[in-house]
Amino acid sequence: MRMWQTIRASSLSRHVHEEAYAALVLSGGYEEAGDHGRFKVKEGDVVFHEQFEAHLDRFFETGAVVLNLRLPVGFSYVPGIARVVDPDLVVRVAEKSRTDAVDLLFSVALSKMPQPADWPDELAAALTRNPSLKLSQWGERNGIAPWAVSRGFALVFAVSPEAFRARIRARHALRSIRDTQAPLASIAAKLGFADQSHMTRSVKQLTGIGPQAWRSAANGFKTTRNLDV
Repeated sequence: MRMWQTIRASSLSRHVHEEAYAALVLSGGYEEAGDHGRFKVKEGDVVFHEQFEAHLDRFFETGAVVLNLRLPVGFSYVPGIARVVDPDLVVRVAEKSRTDAVDLLFSVALSKMPQPADWPDELAAALTRNPSLKLSQWGERNGIAPWAVSRGFALVFAVSPEAFRARIRARHALRSIRDTQAPLASIAAKLGFADQSHMTRSVKQLTGIGPQAWRSAANGFKTTRNLDV
């Protein structure tokens, strides 16, 4: 991932970034549809992405110029969209120090709460809140046939609602594995996996690494941080 990125393509197909990063839009804009929903961003907007997050981008006719800043491992933040009043200031700092630019970005970014534009947005938000949501029941409550749910959602997010739900469930599991000491079997049951083995396969498919390795890495990071205090 390049730090400075000028994009003139009409779109970027759905892809995954293995590192957490912030994308600050310097000019132009685009629509992003991914694991945290769909929103339009323009100059001065910044999108905070989590590790292993997937999304696609549909660019405005003008394309976009974007400053990408990798976020430190273990850095606590809320993923999603925010607003920066003076993006040029962040650019000037980034030219000297990426670390200082990240610190500045978090100090000046103002969170935004985009509203759902249509039912695919509403379904994505519902699945994010509850990855055990039954798609048939959601469609019935909203008066949308099962075939229409699958087709309409995939047109917006380039992935079926079932696959989207599986990714969200795996991401919830990864977060619990890294941030809590709850037994892995308990995490699997709480999130609606068939069993712990099912969760293990899902997390490994998402990240390439199994739950036990993530738990050990998280504990090692916490120990290191404690020793440095």
